[in-house]
Amino acid sequence: MLTGCGKSGKQKTSGPGNTLKANAVPAKQENGSYAGFLSSVVKIQTFDKGRILETGQGFFVEKDVIVTRLSLMNNANQASFTPLNENKKYNIAGYLAIDRINDLVLLKTGNGITRNPIPLFQRIAPASEKTIYLTRPANSSAIPLHKGKILSYSNIHGNFLYTVTNKFRSGSFGTPLFMSNRKAIGLVFSDVVDYEMRYFATPSVFISELIKKKETQPIALKNISQADKAIAEANSRIKGLVIETDMGNIKIRLFNETPAYRDNFIKLVREHYFDSLLIHRVIKGFCIQSGAADTRYAGKNDIVGWKGPGYTLPAHIVPGLYHKRGMIGSPRKPDTKNTKRRSDGSQFYIVTGRVYSDMELNDIEKQNNITFTPAQRRTYKIEGGAPHIDGSYSIFGEVLEGMDVADRISRVPIGSEFRPLRDIRIKRIRILE
Repeated sequence: MLTGCGKSGKQKTSGPGNTLKANAVPAKQENGSYAGFLSSVVKIQTFDKGRILETGQGFFVEKDVIVTRLSLMNNANQASFTPLNENKKYNIAGYLAIDRINDLVLLKTGNGITRNPIPLFQRIAPASEKTIYLTRPANSSAIPLHKGKILSYSNIHGNFLYTVTNKFRSGSFGTPLFMSNRKAIGLVFSDVVDYEMRYFATPSVFISELIKKKETQPIALKNISQADKAIAEANSRIKGLVIETDMGNIKIRLFNETPAYRDNFIKLVREHYFDSLLIHRVIKGFCIQSGAADTRYAGKNDIVGWKGPGYTLPAHIVPGLYHKRGMIGSPRKPDTKNTKRRSDGSQFYIVTGRVYSDMELNDIEKQNNITFTPAQRRTYKIEGGAPHIDGSYSIFGEVLEGMDVADRISRVPIGSEFRPLRDIRIKRIRILE
């Protein structure tokens, strides 16, 4: 069974409760040193056609660029921001870059609005380092400074994060966490891990990397979730893509018959989402699989393949497309947990397959209540494929060149959960315009 992203063991829930008490420690000297940051830390609100969706925070990393959590922007087509020392709302013009794996987005301010950027700490901060975040003053006298320290820097569910003792409400998610040198080590959020609320900061080194990849012009916020008509039309004319792996290149094309899958895959490629992800699942005689968000920083003994981009896609089974050798499809959770058979938002498999006999194909027809055409039977008997999943998984592309690379990958030694013993990564995916 092909599986997509899900939960492994512990269940996560969103955000802390509303009973936290601020551990603010006003101090005149410290307040003075942080006063200049009030205009650079902002409250962000997102909207869908005027209806408010989410509220969080972010901060300026360039004079007209704000970083915040990407999850704050889900389904939004508009957003505004308000600096902590003001009451006026300003519009967001669009986004400049996205990192779905680290849940980051860079936003471009509208109408030439600028503020001083907050300096980023460009290395990994040591454990026990003191940390501070600030909140909006209740009056003009004192800035609440919430103190804590770093407990660790470690891999949590596929992401390298600081675990800290500071505590923050969901409305503060995205605010900067400062070191004693008043440089930001990252932006904050919380989550339940191992049944316990824990508090984290996404390291600034990932923000700095994202800044290097930003576009020169803002992109409409609605395109975070779906491609507009012009982008979809341009995507339909793309000749192909090249998946560059540690073991060679695989050239593919995406089907226009499945436009939502085509546009989603191309969007993720343009965001560099697939860069450095593992080919994390190899089943000889069946397929190779990649696209899991928790594989970029995975250690040798980590269980991977459970994390996606934060969304799924509706099933799209196209009559006439079947799992012959070289086909590309989208894995998903089993029917027992996924009655609508929605596909994973980022993972994909390439069918390497094997040849089947008439007797085996007859058995599959009876078991799955399907009928193979004469052409399909001939293909499965001569070229091979994976007929047992026909009609159950969405196919959205095929390999044009490089099946020899896929075959070599399919024969590597594997360990538990079908993960290759030696890491095989996607270096990048190139678009052939």
